[in-house]
Amino acid sequence: MKKKIFITLLLIAVLLVVAYSLFRISGSRDFQFYGGLVTKAETTDKVVALTFDDGPTDNTDEILSILKEEDVKATFFVTGREVKENFEEAQKLAKSGHELGNHSYSHKRMVLKTPTFIKNEIEKTDELIRKAGYKGPIPFRPPYGKKLIGLPRYLDKHDRKTILWNLEPDSYPEIASDSEKIVKHVNEKIEPGSIILLHVMYGSREESLESVKGIIKDLKAKGYSFQTVSEMLK
Repeated sequence: MKKKIFITLLLIAVLLVVAYSLFRISGSRDFQFYGGLVTKAETTDKVVALTFDDGPTDNTDEILSILKEEDVKATFFVTGREVKENFEEAQKLAKSGHELGNHSYSHKRMVLKTPTFIKNEIEKTDELIRKAGYKGPIPFRPPYGKKLIGLPRYLDKHDRKTILWNLEPDSYPEIASDSEKIVKHVNEKIEPGSIILLHVMYGSREESLESVKGIIKDLKAKGYSFQTVSEMLK
């Protein structure tokens, strides 16, 4: 009896260790089981990519106005659902000369999902991005940066990389609450080839939106130029 209890507890412990390990791997910035994983460009040139997740929403005009004023091209990782719901805003992005990336259709974590779910999430969003008028390359970024086996395998089969980031200032509550702190964080951590992640599409992200101009001005003053993700990875 004691032996059976011991074996049961041991199996539970092993399963917990395996589950925790898979959880850590799913969010890893430097490892995945299949295909290419990008957190920054391997370059010594002073170039960076400014990327925005989610949307499009009513904030589209404001962020496009800032980028136009600063003469900067960025990459917008949009969700299919929001493209469908805000199609005119998506068309504005497509006409703006910026890059549109795929951030899934529903923004659900794409871990432990069926191949059909993964295929539909990506292909529905690709189709909507094309319908909005965008003709350039469509990089892919997983929601929450989560990936495990099925998603990287799909991307690898279709010759696409998993695009993550190496700077995410507005993901830290103590930084995200103040646009000046966001600007300072980026200015201190920036390096050639950095991919900067910001969320500017929602009203709750006002500080992030306000930080964009400061980030651009500070990095330009340090000699950096801005490219889309696909341009920087060529």
